[in-house]
Amino acid sequence: MNTRSQITLDPETQRRAQAKASELGISFAEYVRRVLAEDLEQPKNKSDVSLTFDIVDEGPPTNIARDKDRMVAEAVWQEQRRGVSRTRRVRGKVKVSRR
Repeated sequence: MNTRSQITLDPETQRRAQAKASELGISFAEYVRRVLAEDLEQPKNKSDVSLTFDIVDEGPPTNIARDKDRMVAEAVWQEQRRGVSRTRRVRGKVKVSRR
């Protein structure tokens, strides 16, 4: 059930609010209800940033800004080593397996 409320606005604010309500095709009262409802809306649950960026809480802490070059070099080296282990000799030639 709705209850009546009375508010006092300065003339400029009331004019602008009535113009906005008219622009939206709703009454001034409906406009005020919507603005209040939006302002009082419960904040949406924020998702855990670690899920978005696949951050794990295992192992030693890292400082990516400081260690990124070393980390990239290690990852490239590991990939290179995996690629080398997939090579095989075929009739005296080296054949590289590609994914």
